[in-house]
Amino acid sequence: MTVGDEGARVLAVCRVAELRPDAGNVGVTAIDKQPVDSRLKVRTLGLYGDVQVDRTHHGGSTKALYAYADEAAEWWAAELGRPIPPGLFGENLRTAGLDVDGAEIGERWRIGHKLVVEVTRPRTPCATFQRRMGEPQWVRRFTEAGRVGAYLAVVHAGTVGAGDAVEVVRKPGHGVTIASWFTARDFDQADALVAAEEAGALELAREMRESIASVRGRAA
Repeated sequence: MTVGDEGARVLAVCRVAELRPDAGNVGVTAIDKQPVDSRLKVRTLGLYGDVQVDRTHHGGSTKALYAYADEAAEWWAAELGRPIPPGLFGENLRTAGLDVDGAEIGERWRIGHKLVVEVTRPRTPCATFQRRMGEPQWVRRFTEAGRVGAYLAVVHAGTVGAGDAVEVVRKPGHGVTIASWFTARDFDQADALVAAEEAGALELAREMRESIASVRGRAA
């Protein structure tokens, strides 16, 4: 049964346009994502033809895709006084009508007819993102706003294109969302996530387990 977010859709599908020089340790960045007109295959490691340069911090099966809500982008556009077109934040999927930051960790979405993805963790802003935006104190501002978007794992491979419907097909029910974990993670949320995994409601990504361990360590 589908739950919530009726009318949600993919507004744009974005993949790397070109690798750009970057002042970071790697020397180049693939953050320059641009919308594409065609449908793209989506497999375990993400969009066909996409690239993640720094695999230590980006990419992999638990961060195969990055989704950002157009509603959050519009909020930023008003804050910054500049357009925030699809792909500017390095996202693969710009959505409309979908509460990305309100998604529960482990929530699943069906996109189009076949593709199924799972929400794995919040995006953490980095220095590359700050250089991309050229905004003063950007990492701090993005963090404090809490509109960070979600990383996704691919559960069932498929294709994706602009205009595809997005259906929320599973909510684990623990109540810990992308936004709540990013902005106010605490022992109670950590405990709820662990209990949900033990009950078989989801399988936590390695990065989430490490984050949970850190929170529990602080509370000990």
